[in-house]
Amino acid sequence: MIPRYDQLDLRDPDQVLLVLRTASDANLTASCRSGAIDRVSAPHHPTAIGNSRLIATGDLHDNPVHLARLVQAAGLHRGEDSSPPSDVPPPPAHLTLHEVIHGGRFVSDMDFSYRALVRVAALKAAHPEYVHTLLANHELSQIVGAGIVKDGINVVTAFNDAVDFVFGGRAQTIHDAIAAFIRSMPLALVCESARSSEPAATPERSPASIMCAHSLPSPQLMDRFDPGVLFRDLVEDDYIPRRGSAHLMVWGREHPPEQLTELADRWGVSLFILGHEKADQGALLVPPNAVILNSDHEQGKMIELDFSKPLNAQQAFALAQPIA
Repeated sequence: MIPRYDQLDLRDPDQVLLVLRTASDANLTASCRSGAIDRVSAPHHPTAIGNSRLIATGDLHDNPVHLARLVQAAGLHRGEDSSPPSDVPPPPAHLTLHEVIHGGRFVSDMDFSYRALVRVAALKAAHPEYVHTLLANHELSQIVGAGIVKDGINVVTAFNDAVDFVFGGRAQTIHDAIAAFIRSMPLALVCESARSSEPAATPERSPASIMCAHSLPSPQLMDRFDPGVLFRDLVEDDYIPRRGSAHLMVWGREHPPEQLTELADRWGVSLFILGHEKADQGALLVPPNAVILNSDHEQGKMIELDFSKPLNAQQAFALAQPIA
């Protein structure tokens, strides 16, 4: 049995392996998984599972305090609240988590944020239909070898060094399990409203109203991007730097209105909730249909919403609230 996410022994290789492997399986086999995305539906939708409450987040970057508050807000804390036992707790919210590693805090040039990744994996293992661990560029960098530097330190190397330091002769098995967990992550969470009950017009068009993803492709690289990647299983070529569609999906910035409109029309999306870009105040409105969230710093924000109701970017931006 896997302990609660905040009660793990993160130095125990057997426990860490169990968590990562269980979460990898949950990512791939949860009923919400469809191709390369998670898809959830509001009540009264023909494919509905659960409820229509969503807590959307941005980059978390190994912020354990904010992670705990997000878990609490989503109702995933499993009996830790102070409600009387006779009260029936509300169903949990859907919670997106992405870019959870590489917090920039180093010990002897090592980055121990593997611990944040394992905690998030434990949440996915415990709540496979409600926790959505979206692929992000920092996680992807750990399996494709792309260098990311913070304060003069290559964080990919620092992360690997910490795993080697903690697990010694078992480290390679842990690295392999981390890689498998990252490869199992969906590219996006798609939320279908109750009004979107008609079948999609084409296999590549979802009746979704909201898409949560780490990012979208850079506009300059759209000619390399396969928009159909969301609706099929990912293959190894999708992770190739600057060529694979999964890699392109998590590295883009500065999306112009024309690109956002084109992708929204292609995918049937009315609102994108993204991360990756800098948002000093925790949230940034990107017209005509996107909101950027940062959830890692002191001004970090989340958005809580009911995706059964139509919502535009301005309305979603107004719902952004501090995590702290």
